[in-house]
Amino acid sequence: MFAILDTNHFRELVSDSSEAGARLRERIAAESADVFTSIVMLEESMHGWMALLNRRKPGPEQVDAYGRMQLALEKAVKLGILPFDDETAETFVVLRHHFRRKGAMDLKIASIALSHEALLLTRNVEDVRDIPGLQFQNWLD
Repeated sequence: MFAILDTNHFRELVSDSSEAGARLRERIAAESADVFTSIVMLEESMHGWMALLNRRKPGPEQVDAYGRMQLALEKAVKLGILPFDDETAETFVVLRHHFRRKGAMDLKIASIALSHEALLLTRNVEDVRDIPGLQFQNWLD
């Protein structure tokens, strides 16, 4: 099985203290799933990390955040990062035309999943439910 992690699944997967992440790791192993991230998921994560870092005083108060960010980046690279390429961009343009009220990031991640005929693992099933051809599941709840 080929699966792509949405940001919420990735966040839980890389958290050592998350019960949902532990269940997710067990499910991935049980399904023998080949799990990847995407460059768009990484963009979303970086926005979050940068916001966290900017809320902290420069210097010692940022050490923990930088350390956790580095671990998350290393885990993303280890999983593999799927690109937002020409085919994906074309799929995104079509989806954007039909789903103007949906978030661009959700549509970009869905476009990557569609382009790879992959299962999208997401907690945001309501956000992607009506996208034609998209396979999705929530393995966290």
